[in-house]
Amino acid sequence: VQLQASGGGLVQAGDSLRLSCVASGRTFSGYHMGWFRQAPGKEREFVAGISWSGVGLTYADSAKGRFTISRHIATNMLYLQMNSLKPDDTAVYYCAAEATTKGYRPREQSAYDYWGQGTLVTVSS
Repeated sequence: VQLQASGGGLVQAGDSLRLSCVASGRTFSGYHMGWFRQAPGKEREFVAGISWSGVGLTYADSAKGRFTISRHIATNMLYLQMNSLKPDDTAVYYCAAEATTKGYRPREQSAYDYWGQGTLVTVSS
């Protein structure tokens, strides 16, 4: 499956932003999906995950209460709604797909089979 993330940009602290990720090439419902991010000089980290059905939701502590992950099966779209953004949220955000045949391990980067190219989010103070 091919993944294309978009929606990043430059915002101010406290603003909101919605990231999108479109999947193509294979059956979207056959994959659990996740968002990860990599800040400058830091390792890539888990942000949020959603099961193939949309029922299972998992968030990093840094994202709980501010970010919402969702997906729309019919349009092969994955979203990350980010509210109350902070300068610490500045990073390149990646969407990723994990085949459902492998179970659901949203926090493990090694579990994901496909990755998007990333979209840059910059939050100014």
